Amino acid sequence: MSATVIDTVPGRQYQAHARPAWRRILLTREMAIIAILVLVVVVSLATVRNFDSPLTVTYLLRDIAPILLIALPMTLIIITEEIDLSVASIVGLSSVMTGILTQAGLPFPVAAVLAILVGTVAGAFNGFLVTVVGLPSLAVTIGTLALFRGIAVGLLGTTAITDFPEEWTDLAKANIPGTPIPAIMIPFVVLAIVFAVLLHFTPFGRSLYAIGLNKEAAQFSGIDVGRTKFLLFVMSGAVSGFAGVYFTLLYSNARGDNAMGMELQVIAAVLLGGVSIFGGRGALHGVIAGVLLIGTLGSALRLAGVTSDIINVITGVLLILSVVSASLLAWVHRRRSAAIGKRRGRRAAASGPTQ
Repeated sequence: MSATVIDTVPGRQYQAHARPAWRRILLTREMAIIAILVLVVVVSLATVRNFDSPLTVTYLLRDIAPILLIALPMTLIIITEEIDLSVASIVGLSSVMTGILTQAGLPFPVAAVLAILVGTVAGAFNGFLVTVVGLPSLAVTIGTLALFRGIAVGLLGTTAITDFPEEWTDLAKANIPGTPIPAIMIPFVVLAIVFAVLLHFTPFGRSLYAIGLNKEAAQFSGIDVGRTKFLLFVMSGAVSGFAGVYFTLLYSNARGDNAMGMELQVIAAVLLGGVSIFGGRGALHGVIAGVLLIGTLGSALRLAGVTSDIINVITGVLLILSVVSASLLAWVHRRRSAAIGKRRGRRAAASGPTQ
């Protein structure tokens, strides 16, 4: 009589769907962020002067539009346990290229497409270093953050290009007719639907969660981990390039230091929205709620006369609390699972060997 021993490698995985569907949908971090967002809006409407003004909605959505756009591919990247810190520098580089090409006499649509292409190439460069060369994405994108920003500043120096076709700058600042909602929300909603379908309703999206949970297991199951991550960095570069074009038109300004520090706002919103920094968990509706929460809170506090430094402190505290709460919940779940396993083991031992 021989015994077969199966060696298993423990990996992180989702909890079994043993809870009722309504609990799995409503009792989540994402829904908690949405609830906090609603609470902040209600309190701000009741206590902050001019918060209910249509102009407040317009300026709020205009300001956070680049963050909303970049957060879409960033969500997918972090779910695979990678990160892209170069997105703001790609925005700046794309902005500079938009200005230089427009100043050189190219039609604006051509200049915009070429600027987005530059962002796509920058993303592909990140992807190549991470997936082909095998370098950690944190180190790679810290390096390219400085590289792309240096190129952008080097191309224009301390000068700025402010002469852009009026019909395009007006379009970037326009609202959807009859509403205070900026027109940029139309391409954002289209992209959000595309990314949501891709992440939550396709085999490609399921492969992203699998990679984030256990890269080796995903590789053995037939997922091309390298190609998948490469595509994500290309997407990130392309969307950041598009955000750079919009940023340039919105402020009628192409400078090498445009969007400085925006990468931290994007990552803060993604993590606040429920995406695990360790990969394998997250949802786009939570991320969008996270961006809106940070933007709404900042807008309300500015209207209330709070300084930018205090707003940054509050945002940082929110981010720390979101990460700590996620780790605490994971620790509680591990302790509970271990306790359940011990109880089952004792019951099995008490019942004696089975034939």
